[in-house]
Amino acid sequence: AFLVLSLGSGKMLVTAVGVNSQTGIIFTLLGDGAPQQEIGTSREAYQTSGTNWESRKTFKWLCDVHVCVFFPGLFMSAITVLILVVLFLVDTFWIQGLPWIKDCTPIYIQFFVKFFIIGVTVLVVAVPEGLPLAVTISLAYSVKKMMKDNNLVRHLDACETMGNATAICSDKTGTLTMNRMTVVQVYIGDRHYKKVPEPDLIPGNIMNLLVTGISVNCAYTSKIMPAEKEGGLPRQVGNKTECALLGFTTGLRKDYQAIRNEYPEEKMYKVYTFNSVRKSMSTVLKNRDGSYRMFSKGASEILLKKCCQVLTANGEVKVFRPIDRDDIVKKVIEPMASEGLRTICLAYRDFLVSDGEPDWDNEADILTGLTCICVVGIEDPVRPEVPDAIKKCQRAGITVRMVTGDNINTARAIATKCGILHVGDDFLCLEGKEFNRRIHNELGEIEQERLDKIWPKLRVLARSSPTDKHTLVKGITDSTIVEQRQVVAVTGDGTNDGPALKKADVGFAMGIAGTDVAKEASDIILTDDNFSSIVKAVMWGRNVYDSISKFLQFQLTVNVVAVIVAFTGACITQDSPLKAVQMLWVNLIMDTFASLALATEPPTEALLLRKPYGRNKPLISRTMMKNILGHAVYQLTIIFTLLFAGEQIFDIDSGRNTPLHAPPSEHYTIVFNTFVMMQLFNEINARKIHGERNVFEGIFNNMIFCSIVFATFVIQFLIVQFGGKPFSCVGLSVEQWLWCVFLGFGSLLWGQLISTIPTSRLKFLMTAGHGTQKEEIPEDELEEMEDLDEIDHAEMELKRGQVLWCRGLNRIQTQIRVVNAFRDFMSPYEGLETPESRSSIHNFMSHPEFRIENSEPAIPLIDDTDPEEDAPTIRNTAPSPLPPVLSPNQNNNASDNRGFHQHKDIAKTILSPTPGSPMHSLETSL
Repeated sequence: AFLVLSLGSGKMLVTAVGVNSQTGIIFTLLGDGAPQQEIGTSREAYQTSGTNWESRKTFKWLCDVHVCVFFPGLFMSAITVLILVVLFLVDTFWIQGLPWIKDCTPIYIQFFVKFFIIGVTVLVVAVPEGLPLAVTISLAYSVKKMMKDNNLVRHLDACETMGNATAICSDKTGTLTMNRMTVVQVYIGDRHYKKVPEPDLIPGNIMNLLVTGISVNCAYTSKIMPAEKEGGLPRQVGNKTECALLGFTTGLRKDYQAIRNEYPEEKMYKVYTFNSVRKSMSTVLKNRDGSYRMFSKGASEILLKKCCQVLTANGEVKVFRPIDRDDIVKKVIEPMASEGLRTICLAYRDFLVSDGEPDWDNEADILTGLTCICVVGIEDPVRPEVPDAIKKCQRAGITVRMVTGDNINTARAIATKCGILHVGDDFLCLEGKEFNRRIHNELGEIEQERLDKIWPKLRVLARSSPTDKHTLVKGITDSTIVEQRQVVAVTGDGTNDGPALKKADVGFAMGIAGTDVAKEASDIILTDDNFSSIVKAVMWGRNVYDSISKFLQFQLTVNVVAVIVAFTGACITQDSPLKAVQMLWVNLIMDTFASLALATEPPTEALLLRKPYGRNKPLISRTMMKNILGHAVYQLTIIFTLLFAGEQIFDIDSGRNTPLHAPPSEHYTIVFNTFVMMQLFNEINARKIHGERNVFEGIFNNMIFCSIVFATFVIQFLIVQFGGKPFSCVGLSVEQWLWCVFLGFGSLLWGQLISTIPTSRLKFLMTAGHGTQKEEIPEDELEEMEDLDEIDHAEMELKRGQVLWCRGLNRIQTQIRVVNAFRDFMSPYEGLETPESRSSIHNFMSHPEFRIENSEPAIPLIDDTDPEEDAPTIRNTAPSPLPPVLSPNQNNNASDNRGFHQHKDIAKTILSPTPGSPMHSLETSL
C-alpha cells in the first residue's frame, strides 16, 4: 500500500530508495508490469474523473487520413493489375492472334507476376504507412528537446494537447514570481515603516515577542543559509514566506537559531499547521508556570479579525476595536497590497493557569482573542521574463488567469505587473468567497450557466482554495458557450491541487516546490517552476502539429504523382515507368527519410503569432491542399513530357514497349532520376505549410533535414550511376544529370508561383483530416495576424499590395487638389503682388480644397513597422492648428467676396486640364 502525507509535519528515517525499496523490489520482480498497470489505472482515473482524455488524438486523425488514402490506393492498384492483364491478353491472343502455347505458360506467368508486383508496388506507395512513424518521431524528438527547456513530459499526449491550449490557470508564487521573498515594509507599534526599521526603534518587549514568534512559529526546515558564491545572496531553504520572516529577524540583528535551540521541536506543546482553509499557522509553547503562549502568523485580513488587542509604540497592550482594524486595513494593508506585497500578520495569545486547561481540539475558540504584534509586507518580485511570456501567450490566443491564495489587491497588482491585467480592461478580479457566491444557486449547487457568465472575463481569482481552482477548471472545460471547447492548462504545487491537475487537459506540476502528489497527478513537470517554460511547451506542442502537417503535405504529393504515373503508364505502355525497386526506394524517401527530416523541425517564434487551431481543425488545410495539387500538376506535367517525348528531347532510344527482360534504358532512367530530384526539392517546399515565400528560412537550424537531403542525393547518384539492372538504371551523362537537377529545381520556382495564388480564390479546395473548417479567412481581416486561424501569406501580400496602391492613389489625388486650389486662388492675383496679397496665404490654408483631413480613407497600414513607430507619422498627417489670423479679404464686404468667387470661376475655366493633356490623363486614370 502507498501512504501519502497530505497534512502536518514530522520526521522519518529513510532506509532505502529506488529499486532498493520494497516498492522498487516489487516492480523489478514484476518486470515493469506494475508500472504499466499503474499508468493504465491513472488514465482510467482521468476518464472517470470527467476529463476528456483523448488518447493519441493525432493518431486518430491520421487513421482518418490513412483510411481515406488506403481504399483509393487499393482500388487503383487493383485496377492497374486488371488493366495490365486485360491489355496483355487482348494484345497477345486477339490483336496478334497467337494461340495459347503450353510451353510458353512460364512466360505468361512471368508477365502476370510482373503485373502483380506493379500492383502491389502501387498499393505500397499509395498507402502512407509512414504517418504513425512521423507522429512517433515528432513526439519523441519534442519530448527530448522539451527536457532541455525545463519541461519533463510524463504523458506523451500532453505534448500535442498543449499545442491547442486556449487557457492557462497559473499559480502566482514561484511561477509568475521569483519565489525569493523579503520583508520590505512593517507596521509595528502604531507606525508604518516603508522600509525595515532599525532595531533601536522597536521596544524591547515587542522585539522579544516578534523574534520569538517568528523563530518558533516557522517550520524548522526553513532556514537562511550562507550564499554559495562570495558576494551572492543568502540561500533560502524551505518555505519562502517563512524564509522572508527569518531574514527579517536577521535584519534586526537577532539570531533565530539560538531561540530554536532554546525551544526545540520536542518542547512544542501544540502546532496548528498552515493549510489553504485555515490561512494561518499557530504554535503553542508551555511555560514553566504551567501557562501557555501561542504564536500565530497568517493572512493579515483574516488574522486581524481574530485580534482583540494590539501592541502600542510603548510596548503596551491596548484594545483593538473594529474601527481600528478597518483603519489599519485602509491605511496599511491595502497600500501594501496595491504595491504587490504579501501582507502577513503576526500575533500571540496567552492562556493563563487560572483559566483551566484549554480545549485544544476546539480550534475556533483557540484561534481567537489574539494580540497583534505587527503586520509585514513581503515582496516577491515578478520574474523578469514573465511579462514577455504572458504577452506571447496573449498574442497566441491563450488566456492567462492567475489563481492564488493571496490578497485580492496583491494579486491585482502582481497581475498588472505581469501583463495579465491592463489599465482600462473590462475583466473580473474575484475572491474565492465571491466566486463561490456567484456560481452557487439557492440550494448550494454549482450551476454551469452562472459559471459561464463569469469565467470568460475572469482574470484573477484571489484568496482561493484548491477546490475553487478545480471548480474553475471544470467549469471552463465543460462550458459549451464557445464553439471550440476550451483546452485548459493548470499549474499546481500542493497536494490539494491534484484534482485540478487531473481535471485539466494538461497539468503542470512544480518540480522544485511541488509535492509528490501534485507531480503524480500532472502531465508535465516544470523543472524550474517558471511560467516561461509553459510558453515553450506551447511552442513545442504546436510544432508537433505543424511537423505532421509538413510530412503529410510532402507525402501526399508523392503518393498522388507516383500512383497516377504508375496507373497511366500501365494503361498506355503496358508497363510502369517506375519499376518496383525504384518505387520502393521512393517509398523509403517519402516515409522514413521524410519523417526524420520534417518531423524534427525546431519550433520558431512564428508559431505564437496565430491562435490555437482548435480540436476540430482539419489536419490538411486548404492551403496545404493547394500546395499538394499544385506541385502534383507540375510533377505530372514533367514526368509525362519526359515519358512520351523524352527520347526526342534527349535524342536517345525510347524505353516504352520494351521486351520483358530488356536491359534498362536511359529514357526511363531519366524519368526516374527526375522524379526523385523533384521530390528532393519539393521536400524543401514542404517545410512551409502556410504559403510562406522563403522556404529556406531556418533551414540550417535543422541539420537533420540538411543531412538527410544531402544523403538522399548521394544515394540517388550511386543508384543511377552504379545501380545497374537491379535498380533498372543506366549511368547518365553530366548534361543529363544537369537537366534532371534543373527540372527538380523547378519545383522551387513553381512553389513560388503557387504561393502567389490566394487560397480564398480556390473555392473548390477541400480540407481533409479530423473536423471541418466552416469558413475561410475573411479578406478584411488578413492584415490582423492575431485574428487568423490559418495564415495565408499569398492573401496577405495581395492585401498589402492593394492597400499600398490605394494609399498611393489617394495621396496623388490629394496633391492634385492642393495644386489646383493653389492655382485657383493665386491666378487672379498674378502680377499684383502686395503685402496684403502675401498675407492672404491664410485664405489659401482655409480653402475648402485644402481641407484634406477627411479626404483619405481610413485604410489600415500594413507594413513591418511597429504601431509606435507609425503613430508620429499618422499624427503628423493631420493639419496642425493655426492661429486665427484675419486676412483683408475676410474683413471686406460682400462685393469683395463676390469678386473673389468670380476670379475663382475664371481661373477654373482657364487652368482646367484640357483633354489630351498630361494632367487630364492623370486625373482620368485616377
